[in-house]
Amino acid sequence: MKPDITSREDIENLLKHFYDKAFNDELIGFFFTEVAHLDLETHLPIIANFWENIIFANGKYKGNAIQPHHALHQLSPFKDEHFDRWVSLFNQTIDELFEGTNAELAKQRALSIATIMKIKIIHQK
Repeated sequence: MKPDITSREDIENLLKHFYDKAFNDELIGFFFTEVAHLDLETHLPIIANFWENIIFANGKYKGNAIQPHHALHQLSPFKDEHFDRWVSLFNQTIDELFEGTNAELAKQRALSIATIMKIKIIHQK
């Protein structure tokens, strides 16, 4: 039996494994490496705050997750399949490392976040 997501350290571990997959993914990797030029050392604490707030409702994230993604969309347009791959890789990473209530919550929220981003970034007229 795998552990559930219970701490900031678990979230950071999840994110490190996820980004390793995402950076190397043939469909979405270029968004991280060529469009955003994502520096994980800087980005990881911010996104960990985001996911801590999503899973544990601790209020650590005060930003706007849509805005930076909208800016990236202007540089290289997102498509539905990009968000779908993101969800797939994220869920795959969770399933490899964790199981339990918080792991399932993270997967549900990932799908919700991707859906909202698709609507607000791609499909907004």
